[in-house]
Amino acid sequence: MISDPVLVLDGVTKRYGASVAVGPIDLAVERGEFLTLLGPSGCGKTTTLHIISGLLWPSSGHVRLAGRDITRTEPSRRDMGLVFQNYALFPHKTVFDNVAFGLRMRKTPKAEIRERVGRMLETVGLPNVEQRLPAQLSGGQRQRVALARALVIEPTVLLLDEPLSNLDAILRKRMRQEIRDLQKRLGITTIFVTHDQDEAFELSDRVALLDKGHIEQIGAPEELYDAPASRFVAEFIGDANLIKVDVMQIQEPGLVRVRIPGGTSLTAKATPGDVREGEVAQLMIRPERIELLLQEPDHGDALAARITKRVFSGERVSFELAAGDGIGLLCTKPSLPHYRKLAPGDGVWLRPDECRVVKVP
Repeated sequence: MISDPVLVLDGVTKRYGASVAVGPIDLAVERGEFLTLLGPSGCGKTTTLHIISGLLWPSSGHVRLAGRDITRTEPSRRDMGLVFQNYALFPHKTVFDNVAFGLRMRKTPKAEIRERVGRMLETVGLPNVEQRLPAQLSGGQRQRVALARALVIEPTVLLLDEPLSNLDAILRKRMRQEIRDLQKRLGITTIFVTHDQDEAFELSDRVALLDKGHIEQIGAPEELYDAPASRFVAEFIGDANLIKVDVMQIQEPGLVRVRIPGGTSLTAKATPGDVREGEVAQLMIRPERIELLLQEPDHGDALAARITKRVFSGERVSFELAAGDGIGLLCTKPSLPHYRKLAPGDGVWLRPDECRVVKVP
């Protein structure tokens, strides 16, 4: 629970006729936090960001910024900076005039505008481009100009609507780190929208994963990866092996014994209260958390399996495996010699580590 959030969404819902696009959403964002709204296309993340920015007003609920209700406040009066997916720079204005736009709208004195624009362009790494036009800049430079324009007004909250989607893969990865470094240096509260899990995990203090207009789970990246609250979260976040299992025994709070098809039993983690003995549940095993052995181990839970497919991708080797009663599993390993020599048809033993039971709706 955040004791003094800078931004609060309280029961925010957006309807179009009888259709509910978003909500109800309850969300609190800490001052200085980097929060990402993550999810597939159409999940409501951009609609939520537009409600926060004032480009859309909610059908019901409230938006509060630093304790002030801004639900029906115009975007220009919300003390927020917004960077769009296409940057939305004025093509016929110079870099200086683009960055200075918000300050001029606020009737900031000319001398202060020049000082603040110059300082912000230095901050984003563009100290000598004031007189260029956007068309004379690279994609990465245009993104920095858009960031400078949003930040120069010193907003309480910075909103980023998929700002990296128009960049090539190499530049996109580099700009992730630049955005995170800049956000940390300035200490500005930031809300970032993306459908890219890698971006969300690399940038964020917390991630809110949306599905069908609702927040399915919110927490630190490690929490979503290690302890997904539902099958949707488990499948959307990274690769996951999901196996239908019978819950045999609640061993202690947070640990259960389950039986997979074919009769083998395993111990797995579970959120207390999510499952009961005798129920059917889903067992999640991350591919990199399966130990691959050439001989049956003397101790510990293990499954006999056969390699059906091997894929070498440089830094890692991926194996598709057939285990137990027709169970298909994916296992990934570092590209080391003893894994490289394994081939389809080879028999192996699998010892899952950090299995987790995922609640079935």
